[in-house]
Amino acid sequence: MRIAVLGLGEAGGLISADLAAAGADVRGYDPRVEAPPGVLNLKSAAEACTGAGLVLSLNSAADAPDALAEGLPGCAPGTIWADLNTASPAEKLALVDQAAGLRLVDVAMMSPVPGHGLLVPMTASGPDAAAFAEAITPFGAAVDVLDGPVGSAATHKLLRSVFYKGLAAAVLEATAAAHAAGLSDWLRDNITAELIKADAATLERLLTGSKTHAVRRIHEMEAAERLLDDLGVPARVTRASRDWLTDLT
Repeated sequence: MRIAVLGLGEAGGLISADLAAAGADVRGYDPRVEAPPGVLNLKSAAEACTGAGLVLSLNSAADAPDALAEGLPGCAPGTIWADLNTASPAEKLALVDQAAGLRLVDVAMMSPVPGHGLLVPMTASGPDAAAFAEAITPFGAAVDVLDGPVGSAATHKLLRSVFYKGLAAAVLEATAAAHAAGLSDWLRDNITAELIKADAATLERLLTGSKTHAVRRIHEMEAAERLLDDLGVPARVTRASRDWLTDLT
């Protein structure tokens, strides 16, 4: 199996190296980064794609259309083009029309690549998602094939991002305020304890309790906003929480 990897940054470099170590014939291209050991470094996207049955696009959402346009001349009809970039469903769908003659697959990586490499959990969607999984799983990859169109994998990933990155933002804001108040250790211990004991009932309380107690919690978050203002900490998440609670009343 010859595999082309376009984009050899952190994710592309690790995944291409793992594919090569697992026995794949890997051709790589990146205008700024050299290929890792075991990966043949080529001078253009089209050259890297020549003869490849599978192409992995690991650039960025902004660069994905250009990578496709540059690689397309080297691709044979029916080549599987897997877009692994973090993009909106609409951006993924736009690639379908551009990928004339190719089998475009929407792939989302559901965890950070460092520490996982090729073993990073992936979800794939589109008519050729199963073909993508069949091509890459023999080298050790784990792919969850979704029953949905191109864009479905992106939707799953980004919904998770809203939660997880939003949670991270709330933790960053709260710990910054705690540091300013001289209560860092106390709040870190409190957050850790809450995360450890969280379960399905916790989620239900968050969903139902926010609506039931919205008015009281609006006042609570307004007080929290004033506290953060006094501490000199931007209350971005705090204000957003207040606005969501207001919408629930």
